[in-house]
Amino acid sequence: MGGLRRRSLLAAAGGTAAAAGLTHTGTPRAQAHPRTAATEPAETSEAAPAAGDRPGPYDRQVAALLARMTPEEKLGQLQQLPWAYDTGPGGPGTKAVEEAARTGRLGSVLSIFGARTCNRLQRIAVEESRLGIPLLFGLDVIHGFWTTFPIPLAQAASFDPRDAARDGEVSAREARSNGVHWTFAPMMDVTHEPRWGRIAEGNGEDPYLTAAFAAAKVRGYQGDRLTGPDRIAACAKHFVAYGGAEGGRDYTTVDVSEFRLRNLYLPPFQAAVDAGVATVMASFNTIAGVPAHANPHTLTDVLRREWGFDGMVVSDWNGVRELVAHGVAEDDADAARLALGAGVDMEMTSTTLVTHGRRLLQEGRISAQRLDEAVARVLRLKCALGLFAHPYTDEGKAIGEPSAEARAAARDAASRSMVLLKNDRGVLPLRATAASIAVVGPFADSPDLLGTWVMPPAARRFPAGTVLEAVRQAAPRSTVRHARGVDPQDGDTGGIPEAVAAAAASEVTVVVVGEPPALSGEAAARSDIGLPGAQERLVEAIAGTGRPFAVVLVNGRPLTLGGWLARTPAVLVAWHPGIEAGHAIADVLFGRANPGGKLPVAFPRSVGQLPIHHNHENTGRPYDPDDKYTSKYLDLPDGPEFPFGHGLSYTTFRTGAPEVSTDRIAATALRRGETVEVAATVTNTGSRTGDEVVQLYLHDRTASLAQPVRRLRGFRRVTLAPGTTRTVTFRLTADDLGFWSNDPHGDFRLEPGTFDLYVGTSSTTATKTTLRVF
Repeated sequence: MGGLRRRSLLAAAGGTAAAAGLTHTGTPRAQAHPRTAATEPAETSEAAPAAGDRPGPYDRQVAALLARMTPEEKLGQLQQLPWAYDTGPGGPGTKAVEEAARTGRLGSVLSIFGARTCNRLQRIAVEESRLGIPLLFGLDVIHGFWTTFPIPLAQAASFDPRDAARDGEVSAREARSNGVHWTFAPMMDVTHEPRWGRIAEGNGEDPYLTAAFAAAKVRGYQGDRLTGPDRIAACAKHFVAYGGAEGGRDYTTVDVSEFRLRNLYLPPFQAAVDAGVATVMASFNTIAGVPAHANPHTLTDVLRREWGFDGMVVSDWNGVRELVAHGVAEDDADAARLALGAGVDMEMTSTTLVTHGRRLLQEGRISAQRLDEAVARVLRLKCALGLFAHPYTDEGKAIGEPSAEARAAARDAASRSMVLLKNDRGVLPLRATAASIAVVGPFADSPDLLGTWVMPPAARRFPAGTVLEAVRQAAPRSTVRHARGVDPQDGDTGGIPEAVAAAAASEVTVVVVGEPPALSGEAAARSDIGLPGAQERLVEAIAGTGRPFAVVLVNGRPLTLGGWLARTPAVLVAWHPGIEAGHAIADVLFGRANPGGKLPVAFPRSVGQLPIHHNHENTGRPYDPDDKYTSKYLDLPDGPEFPFGHGLSYTTFRTGAPEVSTDRIAATALRRGETVEVAATVTNTGSRTGDEVVQLYLHDRTASLAQPVRRLRGFRRVTLAPGTTRTVTFRLTADDLGFWSNDPHGDFRLEPGTFDLYVGTSSTTATKTTLRVF
């Protein structure tokens, strides 16, 4: 991300030591115990900041507390244990958590929420432990707390990072009021693998787009001051290259060059660090043979030394202990040594450091300096969040349900994220005055549209609104017929005749098909990414009626659309839209919202075509339809079914040829900070107000390392009334025109050469100009 500048955790937190020092004040509902040892700590030793960290406003207080801590208490601060809300294998129960808090051998708890619940556990730590250090409460607030926004992949389809920021703001307000201090989000794993279920949690296939959304989400969660009652600490995950999982299988190997690591996978994380992200989470995968939890190159050399990150690194669930399964650690003690030495500061769920740390210290296998460094990072985060000053949550101010404003924001974000893939014969938008409308399919009357990573209490209390009910509300004078047709996953076709009859008797039909949220997200890899069960047969049967119809896809990943696509006049990708799913889909179907989303990831023609993406490097034998001996499949056309950046509207747009402020610039001038402006006009040539996303791509024709055929380096979503024109301007910097080499020490190159600059409305645009760097 060109032009971003680093903001440290402490700067982002705001305030001073005096304003957020180690002083318990409590709320009217829960006063701190008078014997709490951390109250007004004796500042008898002026210790230097932990090695590798820059000085900050909390160092004196943290150093004073470190001087009073036993090795066991220090190791305890590096331990995070799960509460009763279970998210995976191998965690202890709440009794063990409470005892660890009481003895000062616990730093954080995950999967806990509720102001009263959090306060009860916090009192044990603050009022019963020797030093009274407050606990840090974390939760997977991925795309909403009570108010479920569209999944992150859908938000990326808006091509407007403000939607992600709004999600972060609403989520932080609801979560913090319920005792949560820290979220394990945003996920910024770039991936070219839609079989991987966790593509739903990220922002697709492009590092530039992902970086923009990662920075916006961090700012949405954290704001300017972590001490605020409506802010939570963010966590950039998973560091790094998790999206490169072989075959899309979760948790598996990633074999990646330094070139691809730095140009594809690392940029979103650097953008998050520049945005002031408070924490980073290590990933499950190996990186060129080295597990991420034991990788000093990524966790220390890049993250700490190159980028200057001064926040805390947390392991993923059981990730430290899994170094034994990876085959790089002999036992749990060895795993603890490797992880701490590589740069992990806090251990999630497994207990290798707490169990073996004292012996490792005595044997010299971990250093006291490195232990203090990790503990200091944990304590500074607690200071930045204001937990020493205000350890308890005001139970009277806990938010218990989505507000009308939050629902409106989620509804708007959902409609803005939808992508119109095709719309032949103007089937969409529907007329609210239609005499009859059929709404069929397994998701027509289903509230299971929230998406992956939604808290079970939120899903039970605040399910998604259904498409069927929303259509009835949107077209109150129409006869609305409904038939399920098929179930989401099984092969029973017995209900198809009823759905066909409803379609044949109606003026137009909406077919709502897709994949259940359970088929996306963590541990949800699919070898076949077509419509599950008998859903394709349902679509084909509806097509056979000869009546107008539109397909609405509810999905957590790109899908292969099969033979039914050619017979389907209109297809709308709604993704998993969240709590306002039904209303948002109806808004787009009936034209109250004009679709303006674009695909953040390509839709392949076949699963055998994977990986297929816009930012691939060129080959010595690029595709040529007339030459057999070029890169292609014999049984498929070239390219994906729908490319990155594709998306239609109910109006039409024309984008003019790009113009540059100069067609020649010296590399030395770019290194000094000079820029090149690229401008293009976009005109609404249709009859409706609508949104268009203008996209800038570049291609470096000749370089010392093979470059991608297209690199996204700018995008802008604009709203235009009919007949109006706007000029969109992008600014190219040295960061945009250069690239990283394979040098593990970090070698960024800006080389002379000719660059093709493409501006248009998808990654396949042919409209271009050139820029010469000399």
